[in-house]
Amino acid sequence: MTGGTSYSGPHWRRVVAALGNGDARTAYAQVVLGAGLSDVLPGVKDQRRNKAIAALLESGLIEQHAAGELVAPESIFRDLLARMPRRQAQNGVARFMRLGRIERYPANMGDRRELLEHIVSEAIEPGEQLTEKQVNARLLSYTDDVVLLRRYLVDFGLMVRTASGSSYSRRET
Repeated sequence: MTGGTSYSGPHWRRVVAALGNGDARTAYAQVVLGAGLSDVLPGVKDQRRNKAIAALLESGLIEQHAAGELVAPESIFRDLLARMPRRQAQNGVARFMRLGRIERYPANMGDRRELLEHIVSEAIEPGEQLTEKQVNARLLSYTDDVVLLRRYLVDFGLMVRTASGSSYSRRET
């Protein structure tokens, strides 16, 4: 995998990324149904076909045997599920997060404040001035709804927005 992060064996992010590509998804379906290499994505340019097959091979969704035959191993999804960490009883902010992302916002305002304090302390350095775009980029690692999270941080007084709305900073304690 490119980009610095490498995984050994099948990894769910690679599988989802591969299946998110229309060509790769079609190619995977064809391989599952028994299509040979030459029958995968007929009518598609070789470069596109090879890219789709490469994504499937890298993700572990398909394997290529010595004779060039493509096969979809039946164990891939079972292996992925077996690699997922078991849920353990958690306390503190971990109760509301999964894999470093917000799973749910606590209804209790004290717990919500604790979660938000944790996030702002990780995402923004004291004294740092950030544009809205920069704040959104940092909060994206915690949730897909960055607007809601940013609003909570401001409403709870943990992040300050300039009057012009041009920049944000972490509230000094």
